[in-house]
Amino acid sequence: MAIIAFFAAVATSFVVPPDAEYFGYIDFKTLSCLLCVLAVVCALKRLRFFYALAYGAVRAFGSMRSCALAVVYVTFIGSMLIANDMALLTFLPLGYTVLKAGGMEKYMSKLFILQTIAANLGGMLTPFGNPQNLYLYGRFNIPESEFTAIMAPPFLASMLLFTICCFIFFKPEKLKIPGERIALPKAKTSALLVLFAISIIMVFRIVPYYFGLALIVISLLFIDRKAFRDVDWALLLTFLFFFIFAGNMSRIGSVRALFSDLLAKNTLLASAASCQIISNVPSAILLSCFTPNYKELLLGVNIGGTGTLIASLASLITFREYVRHNKSGGMKYVLEYSAFSFSFLAILLVFESLIL
Repeated sequence: MAIIAFFAAVATSFVVPPDAEYFGYIDFKTLSCLLCVLAVVCALKRLRFFYALAYGAVRAFGSMRSCALAVVYVTFIGSMLIANDMALLTFLPLGYTVLKAGGMEKYMSKLFILQTIAANLGGMLTPFGNPQNLYLYGRFNIPESEFTAIMAPPFLASMLLFTICCFIFFKPEKLKIPGERIALPKAKTSALLVLFAISIIMVFRIVPYYFGLALIVISLLFIDRKAFRDVDWALLLTFLFFFIFAGNMSRIGSVRALFSDLLAKNTLLASAASCQIISNVPSAILLSCFTPNYKELLLGVNIGGTGTLIASLASLITFREYVRHNKSGGMKYVLEYSAFSFSFLAILLVFESLIL
């Protein structure tokens, strides 16, 4: 996606030659907040902090159904704090550990699919839960209370859908989870949690982003500089290039008229449909240039993360992980994922259309 974004930016620069307005395209606050959150989360992941919390929660349950509920909810809630891609990288191995230890590999595709949808939808409730939320929250200066009020209904509806799916597709078979001791260094963990809190209050505009950026970067250089190696730099480059692409597109009269007309008819459906083709982060950046209706745009690019495998690129993490364990099951997984994911998409779109 970063490569596609680069060529899109270059192509549009021939139509709109580089000038002083290009600097106005780039949202440095969004990039700074995203870098800080990603870097601190990577450092905590290197300590297995999130895995340790989730593993403790899962061990409290004794059946396949209850463990599936625990793993899906951990992924769902976890994505609010560490974003969808990091939630999958952290909690998919937990899901596989549960299945492997209990001899329940037959449930792998369904558990992985529900974890993926949970990761893509769970982050919708917080401005920092999904990258597109972070951008739209800053671009439109959405008040925190309004942001939560907009996203709470689909968030709660998603929780209900996950619960129903777990009761339908997982049997209450006995399951034993082996013990595993995960020791966390207290001083380092505490320091990173403080930095994580600072990165969050940066997002909420309590601390100036340039101050938080300097503090977190310098601190991590001393605490765990290798965390920067694990940061999703491709995501940051995707944002940068799409800022340029979207800025140029908004200055082309015919394009501006076309997108503005489509979004005026139904912003929710147009933004959700756009995600199915170019993914949710690019859709948020591009479409925000053509509509002031941030409520439906925010809903569309979050709900639109379900559907196709590329609607949210984090879904490809699960596909890669599933094929690694089941090399001949790729096509079967895609078909099963599509059935589940499009069902969630349709139900949530209908639900939101009724309450808007």
